Amino acid sequence: MLSHVSLGIADYERALAFYAPLMERLGLRLRFAEPDKHWAGWTASDGSRPIFFITRPFDGDAPAPGNGPMVAFDAPDRATVDAIHAMVLEMGGSDEGAPGLRPHYNPDYYGAYFRDPDGNKICVVCHSPTEPQAARR
Repeated sequence: MLSHVSLGIADYERALAFYAPLMERLGLRLRFAEPDKHWAGWTASDGSRPIFFITRPFDGDAPAPGNGPMVAFDAPDRATVDAIHAMVLEMGGSDEGAPGLRPHYNPDYYGAYFRDPDGNKICVVCHSPTEPQAARR
């Protein structure tokens, strides 16, 4: 159901020192830690998703509700990402990023971003390629 959950932080080292032992205690493994990008993420040891990660807000502003915190829902295909994005805009949501590939995250990351009427940032993402692996070689 979930792809990833992020929380905005102001101080990477302090946040990492807090979350690393907490995640270890929960049995989650550190999947990545990139101090130069000010982010780190954890996942269950037996799977690749969902990922919980901490990060400084990408826009450089201080973390605040809706500026760093985001819930991302895993979609079964790209058509679902497109349909949900259109639907939420019709229901009063605001666009935060049209559906499309974000290859800087990974080659098959196809997502759309929006805010609900209360300003909460939400993502819907499909991680599957459009063609079978055998056809991509």
